[in-house]
Amino acid sequence: MKPTDNYIEINKQSWNNRTDAHLKSEFYDVEGFLNGRSSLKSVELDLLGDIKGKNILHLQCHFGQDTICMGRMGAECTGVDLADKAIENARELALKCDVDADFICCDIYDLPKHLDKKYDIVFTSYGVIGWLPDMDKWAEIIGRYLKPQGRFVMVEFHPVVWIFDDDFQYVKYNYFKEDAIIESETGTYADREADLSQEYVMWNHSMSEVLNSLINNGLEITSMNEYDYSPWNCFNKTIEFEPGKFRIEHLKNNIPMLYAVEAVKK
Repeated sequence: MKPTDNYIEINKQSWNNRTDAHLKSEFYDVEGFLNGRSSLKSVELDLLGDIKGKNILHLQCHFGQDTICMGRMGAECTGVDLADKAIENARELALKCDVDADFICCDIYDLPKHLDKKYDIVFTSYGVIGWLPDMDKWAEIIGRYLKPQGRFVMVEFHPVVWIFDDDFQYVKYNYFKEDAIIESETGTYADREADLSQEYVMWNHSMSEVLNSLINNGLEITSMNEYDYSPWNCFNKTIEFEPGKFRIEHLKNNIPMLYAVEAVKK
């Protein structure tokens, strides 16, 4: 059996393996979060706007910080993630925050087996689509769960970022989707010194692949913006050139690091 035949179990184990380290990390700052700090960044907050009274489906929510934050803003939220350990902790965090949010543990391609509801907004953000092999199937799920005129809001790391090696010294991977990327790592982006290791399976997805998958599944792109920084310090060789904005130091602002998409269900 090839790793790609079992990518769901490999990636589920990978994310379960990271969860404890992430919960303890300064990167996620769970203590500050429990005391009211928002994990949402300005890019997605500007796109989301006033969400009070809206119902939101959050795909690939990890342990639910953003889901809970949207709940704090007055939305009715459902978070979905593959890793059962992450979902268990999401439910615990929601209780501690006194936020009424639902959480579902499943591969998002299997979500129709677990959820039958329409939403005002489907939301996803930061390092999510690379874990999925099929963008058309992903976009079909998004369209399925949006009400007519419902909005899809996405903030994601730019595919240009993923063509480089870990230290951004040379082009290592194909920009366009090719074969799966099967690798292992020690530590994790939230704590590079963490005593853990995991294997994972990922895919690169170009901008055209992502946008066309949405268009072909009945969504109208209403905005798409690119940014020359990351609001998360999750890459090697970074410099914080403004508070909360990180670039690869030697590349300065020469590459896009982030993009944001808003689309409406026709």
